[in-house]
Amino acid sequence: MALYKRTDSYDEVAISKLAEAYRTILGGIGEDVQREGLIKTPERVSKALAFMTSGMDANPSEILNSALFTEDNDEMVIVRDIEVFSLCEHHMLPFFGKAHVAYIPDGNIVGLSKIPRVVDAFARRLQVQERLTEQIRDCIQDTLHPKGVAVVIEAQHLCMQMRGVEKQGCVTTTSAFTGAFLEDPKTRLELLNLINRNK
Repeated sequence: MALYKRTDSYDEVAISKLAEAYRTILGGIGEDVQREGLIKTPERVSKALAFMTSGMDANPSEILNSALFTEDNDEMVIVRDIEVFSLCEHHMLPFFGKAHVAYIPDGNIVGLSKIPRVVDAFARRLQVQERLTEQIRDCIQDTLHPKGVAVVIEAQHLCMQMRGVEKQGCVTTTSAFTGAFLEDPKTRLELLNLINRNK
């Protein structure tokens, strides 16, 4: 019976440089980098970091353009509860939660799976939640040219929970709107009611 072997694609030169840096860091905090549990840790962490920042090489506009369709529809489209995992650029600790993305078409719609992919493309970078929210909004607005875009992100930040103020369960909410969501209170209220339904 063949043994399971996972295959991933990485820049081996970059991974090697990162791993050496992590060995130095581990030594710097007083760890024995030769003990059994840590021998492969520098390489594992390097590959994890490469994955968690892989959005830096992504082109979110291309993701949307790959599934753009002409459609005579002007009703709100909302994708709720998109899982978000990102790294805070201030402490390089994770923040995670849910993104809710909505737009009102104006001649174009996009394949629904592309919206979470755009969220991932921006989230898999060193980020702050405020900028992440606006980047998603701007990408959808500039690519689809809809009548309005709304992005709401609710996230917990481990830099607040594991260190610093050490407050558990705090949720940070950010929002960014364009067009009808910005100008029409009724449209914005409809969106918020849909986001909060069944919570």
